[in-house]
Amino acid sequence: EEAKKAIKQCKDAGVKTVMITGDYKETAFAIGKELGMAENEDEAIMGKELDNVSDEDLQELVKHKKVYARVSPEHKVRIINALKANGEIAAMTGDGVNDALALKRADIGVAMGITGTDVAKNTAEVILTDDNFASIVAAVEEGRIIYSNIKKFVFFLLSCNIGEILIVFLSILFNLPIPLIPIQLLWLNLVTDSFPALALGMEKGEPEIMKVPPRNPEEPILDKGMTRAIIVQSIAIALGSLLAYRWGLKTYGTDNLLVPRTITFATLITAELLRAYSSRSEKHTIFEIGVFSNRTLTYATLFSFILLLIVIYTPFLQPIFDTYPLGLGDWKIVLLYAFIPLIVGEVYKLFIRKKD
Repeated sequence: EEAKKAIKQCKDAGVKTVMITGDYKETAFAIGKELGMAENEDEAIMGKELDNVSDEDLQELVKHKKVYARVSPEHKVRIINALKANGEIAAMTGDGVNDALALKRADIGVAMGITGTDVAKNTAEVILTDDNFASIVAAVEEGRIIYSNIKKFVFFLLSCNIGEILIVFLSILFNLPIPLIPIQLLWLNLVTDSFPALALGMEKGEPEIMKVPPRNPEEPILDKGMTRAIIVQSIAIALGSLLAYRWGLKTYGTDNLLVPRTITFATLITAELLRAYSSRSEKHTIFEIGVFSNRTLTYATLFSFILLLIVIYTPFLQPIFDTYPLGLGDWKIVLLYAFIPLIVGEVYKLFIRKKD
């Protein structure tokens, strides 16, 4: 029953499962049908029938065959080669000596840890310690979550860094005093951004992560969708920070840049910390996934914000970081503009979802 459930999960995830066995065709098909692999006998084939099939025809045959009965080690290798020739990523499970060649030829060879022979274990890339097919499905899900979290990590850091570049670039373009000094940017990149970025690696994964087909192995991490989202977020971060800086310049003047720069510094950090919550999902809003469901991120953003307060309000650090103790009125402006990237990010998700 557990294997049947695991095979259904594979189907939902776009992972095709086939049975290669030494049993007779009738027995193999009956088991395959019970497990949900095959629906009619046309999807089953005997190994001896493969002897009369060319490699080119076999490539077409493997597209719709689900059960292979009475196969030899050579047949297994040919099936794996045909799948790979079709551009598939082929994983093979086996436990015996006669599986060794196919395990070696597959992209991922998986040997059984309990019943598997030493030859199979030494040949395979992965050893299944519990001999349970469901563990492979769990590994696929975990792999997808890890890859998804790497994308979130890259998305967050790139949009933050490009946003910072835009702030400096636009201030020069519009002939404004530089809003951030080097040590503030260094603090942002090395300390403040690091903790939320690492915490994004602790996400549980998208709710539908096992409902989407496998990605193209040639697909870059920075795909078109992410590139557009980075551009949107970078502009939102730069816009919020520069608006806060402009308010600081108008309120406190250009003679003393200490306060406007501190306002910009605080706005930028707060905006990036808030935006970390929006980076948790490419499609789902923070309310759908739960604002504080990632406790690690909550602690990381809180810690980073405390570090910001320390830099602003600790007297001996103020001359080092060129900061000034902000008042309540200043913080109202900081929070007002810091929420811009978060709101833009959430609205952008709704727009993309509606478009799709």
